[in-house]
Amino acid sequence: MAELGKKYCVYCLAEVSSLRFRCTECADIELCPECFSAGAEIGPHRRWHGYQLVDGGRFTLWGAEAEGGWSSREEQLLLDAIEQFGFGNWEDMAAHVGASRTPQEVMEHYVSMYIHGNLGKACIPDIIPNRVTDHTCPSGGPLSPSLTMPLPPLDISVAEQQQLGYMPLRDDYELEYDQDAETLISGLSVNYDDDDVEIELKRAHVDMYVRKLKERQRRKNIARDYNLVPAFLGKDRKDKEKPSKRKITKEEKELRLKLRSLYQFMSCKEFDDFFENLHKEKVLRTKIRELQRYRRNGITKMEESAEYEAARHKREKRKENKNITTAKRGKEDGKDGEFAAIENLPGFELLSDREKVLCSSINLSPARYVTVKTIIIKDHLQKRQGIPSKSRLPSYLDKVLKKRILNFLTESGWISRDAS
Repeated sequence: MAELGKKYCVYCLAEVSSLRFRCTECADIELCPECFSAGAEIGPHRRWHGYQLVDGGRFTLWGAEAEGGWSSREEQLLLDAIEQFGFGNWEDMAAHVGASRTPQEVMEHYVSMYIHGNLGKACIPDIIPNRVTDHTCPSGGPLSPSLTMPLPPLDISVAEQQQLGYMPLRDDYELEYDQDAETLISGLSVNYDDDDVEIELKRAHVDMYVRKLKERQRRKNIARDYNLVPAFLGKDRKDKEKPSKRKITKEEKELRLKLRSLYQFMSCKEFDDFFENLHKEKVLRTKIRELQRYRRNGITKMEESAEYEAARHKREKRKENKNITTAKRGKEDGKDGEFAAIENLPGFELLSDREKVLCSSINLSPARYVTVKTIIIKDHLQKRQGIPSKSRLPSYLDKVLKKRILNFLTESGWISRDAS
């Protein structure tokens, strides 16, 4: 008797008692889901005929474990609800699906299966083609709020407003650029008997007026971007007197002068930010070179860098102390340390000990000293004989060196005091 209650597919003869598709136009035509999805046709039945789902919707589409027991009937009601009430109205959708489903369950099921599930991944592309461009961006698009919203009023006192003729609530001045621009449209009126030429002429007047308004706004923006209003009121001088946050170096001042041509393309704040970023870049490059120096010396942790710097300062200090000690020892040794700078120069052997000390103290090579000595003594002898002489001292001999050499020659007896 149980075999008599079973139903079979008329095409493949598989058992379809749990789920079958019945044709609404052909009698006794019932197909299994596999044959129905493949578009099977038998006898007068065609795949485009209407069909009826026979089972009452008790089977699950996604599987009982993954779906939480959602039947096909509930899935159909859910899709009808999302189309009727729209995405987000989970309470109305839950009432439409049935009392057994809460709004939270409806939301989680739809999002997990139809949006983030395999069906959503197959139907919703990652990059939506022909997406409408958002022209309300704040970067200055055709519908940007920056073109329709008024700018904030200037932060100036009442006396300064009266001085400028500025009306803060309207962000206008009593005397605007091209004050008579409104006369272009003040007398315009649209009449039904206007011909095409008159209409185009009135449109041209309106277009001219709009251009003048844009020019007014452009000048106001320039005054704000380059702080022309504070400069006119003298506030910029007070700001310059205040100590700046960062001391500007000589190189940066020279660079600012070279980049003056960029002032017309950048606002005051943008220009200051530009140089501030250059300063940050310089600091970062210095820090990178310091870290590379640490890496070359085998330092891989910042904790080790403090020890390295302390050791480096000790080495430098030890080297300075060593140089000072060497210099003192050279002075104590006498001739060897005192003449170390000039003993290898030509003409050193022609000097006396006192002349060697003199050349070493004034940092003058022996050959140049002998030349200057010869010229001075020759001029002295010509003067004693009454022969007029003109000093021919070299250009590298300044007044201080000349005076020291004359005093030395006088004390040594090479020339008399009167001549010196």
